[in-house]
Amino acid sequence: MDKIPMTAAGYAALEAELKRRQQQDRPSIIEAIAEARALGDLSENAEYHAAKEAQSLNEGRILELEGLLSRAEIIDVTKLNGKTVKFGAVVTLVDEDTEEEKIYQIVGEPEADVRSGRVSITSPVARALIGKTIGDSVEVNTPGGGKSYEIVNVVFG
Repeated sequence: MDKIPMTAAGYAALEAELKRRQQQDRPSIIEAIAEARALGDLSENAEYHAAKEAQSLNEGRILELEGLLSRAEIIDVTKLNGKTVKFGAVVTLVDEDTEEEKIYQIVGEPEADVRSGRVSITSPVARALIGKTIGDSVEVNTPGGGKSYEIVNVVFG
């Protein structure tokens, strides 16, 4: 099995989700199934079918989280340094066309969230940045077309 690189914060977030799903969501879904069963005929019981579907989705996500956590390779980004972009780096970019500044942290796939500035190590942006240093220009092929960025800062932690 391949290891999945992950920051300590990303690992903690997945652990918290797993704990919530096991200790809060699972019992409430079981209770909803019991209440729906008490209503009688299960063949036309929408509440029962909805609760069973919620149970299936929850149990599937629990299995997925357990798999991710068991294969996680936690990388302590606070111990990393340097001016070269690598996993865990927080990179400040300037769009060479619009002069707009963007800040991204390169993280593992399970913790990626572009809206909050975390991009997956396998994303086009991260692949273009890996190995580059401050002052380098990078070309990124995005779904919206090619973009040129200049790396203006690289920090870790």
